[in-house]
Amino acid sequence: MATADSFTDSYASRAEVPEKYTWDLTSLFADEDAFRKALVEAQELPHAYASWEDKAFKSGEDLLAYLKFDDEATMQFQRVWNYAGRKADEDTRVSRWQDTVSQVVTLESAIDAARAWFQPALLALSDSDLAAWYESTPGLSLYKLALDRMRALKAHTLSPKEEQLLAQAGVLATQPGQIFTMMNDADMKFPDAVDAQGKAHPVTHGTYSALILTSPDRTLRESGYHSVYGAYAKVKNTAAATLAAQMRQLKFFADARHYESSLEASLVPTEVPVSVYNSLIDSVHAHTEPMHRYMELRKRVLGVDHLRYWDVYVPIVEAPERRYTFEEACDLMYKALAPLGDDYVSTVKKGVASRWIDVFETPGKMSGAYSADGHGMTPLILLNYQGTLDEVSTLCHEMGHSMQTWLSNHTQPARYAEYAMFVAEVASTTNECLLIHYLLEHETDPHERAYLLNEYLEKFRGTLFRQTLFAEFERDANAACAKGTGMGADDLSRRYRALNDLYYGPAIETDDEIALEWARIPHFYYDFYVYVYATSFAAAVAISNRILTEGQPAVDDYLAFLSGGCSKSPIELLRGAGVDMASGEAVDAALEEFSKLVDELSKLL
Repeated sequence: MATADSFTDSYASRAEVPEKYTWDLTSLFADEDAFRKALVEAQELPHAYASWEDKAFKSGEDLLAYLKFDDEATMQFQRVWNYAGRKADEDTRVSRWQDTVSQVVTLESAIDAARAWFQPALLALSDSDLAAWYESTPGLSLYKLALDRMRALKAHTLSPKEEQLLAQAGVLATQPGQIFTMMNDADMKFPDAVDAQGKAHPVTHGTYSALILTSPDRTLRESGYHSVYGAYAKVKNTAAATLAAQMRQLKFFADARHYESSLEASLVPTEVPVSVYNSLIDSVHAHTEPMHRYMELRKRVLGVDHLRYWDVYVPIVEAPERRYTFEEACDLMYKALAPLGDDYVSTVKKGVASRWIDVFETPGKMSGAYSADGHGMTPLILLNYQGTLDEVSTLCHEMGHSMQTWLSNHTQPARYAEYAMFVAEVASTTNECLLIHYLLEHETDPHERAYLLNEYLEKFRGTLFRQTLFAEFERDANAACAKGTGMGADDLSRRYRALNDLYYGPAIETDDEIALEWARIPHFYYDFYVYVYATSFAAAVAISNRILTEGQPAVDDYLAFLSGGCSKSPIELLRGAGVDMASGEAVDAALEEFSKLVDELSKLL
């Protein structure tokens, strides 16, 4: 039996994984029977929402009662949604749970349709009447910020019947992402990769990223690269049609709500100016030269005549032989996060011991990693742990998400506990930065230090540069879609290849296979989400540096940020943590630090 302790193979089935390495879903429901009962009860939510339409705005007391009902109903649905999603992700091949997810998605659309009357009715209420209700109704002022945010979107809110129609169409908007998930995680199979000795290695989403592309065996890297992109080449037209469907649905909703673009429709409701998105791309364009130097350094150190894309992930300093058991990874995480204080670390330890985490890769399991959350439940983390240092970093990353969720849920009322997308990656990336700072601080060996510098540079490359590349591709592909052009596989590939040439520079030899990478990126189905990885990384670099240099005052500011939920705009919350993202200075400062790190590593090598 293969065991995950070997760090080269996954468990042959989920049934073989010890319970301590699987997540505990009992904070949601005691068992599947309890979930099924709750799912039946949740089917009544659309009717319950509709019943409020004629009474919610009769008085301030009625409005307050409706908003409290909405809080409870939202938590009720979130529990059902989370349980179904987590069970489906345990094995995407199990059709029973995929069918359940489809039921929940349909229910969500029905709920949205049943409450679509609320925002138009709120906008029809006069400022004076609403102000009088705040004055006369104790407790209603708690919801003022949330109601003000809705009223600020008046220009993009339609009539009740039109809102209901859009809500009913919401279920269709999820279909491109679901189709991609089924193709990518359930149906996609890759041929074995072959190393220099002719030994075959299984290729999965987990092993490809964590083991094959980081292997010192260039033959294995190239073989794995061709294995993966050969498989995507066979489905490129299906992948293009699926992505085009995603872009078309975004355009449909943007047009319906009178936004100028899909990008604006995504950012405006999050209180983030479109200028922040565009200035990120502009800043990276202005700092591509250090990335080009980093690729030249790679080429020199690897000693290759032609640097290829299968050479981008391998450490240019020989990697340590060791792998980390999951327990060792957790111990390293606790030490790295110590600057955040005893209370923070003790909660992290509690989370590990309480089985917040589903650790190892198994057949059919959702690829990648994430943290799932909701008010009234413990955070849940999905990993596909392989034992590399990068996987340790992923553990720290996802725990950062979970701790932000934990602190927000324990500080904010339900209405304001969920943090905005723009700050969603700050806590996770700050944890990664603290890990690399801890490792560098405790390493005196020049070779090991060079290795860690290479790892840190890879964080910059993979997050600030690569995610901005994704963001630019997503922006421009959606803009082309809006004009009715550029949605075929060849058009998408030409655009993606040109961006790789721009970002990585002349040191690397491009090819038709990397041009297909767009076909395997799940985040393109998340509605302009990838840019927050880059902006969050820049913010995290600033925050982690401040914590390590200023100590407790910076920690206090940061913990206040983590506990803030959406009680302020995301730009304001970050200002409280000492970072002004509206100015673009944090991005420029991070890119300048990247340049210095390239210089330092060049001197060591």
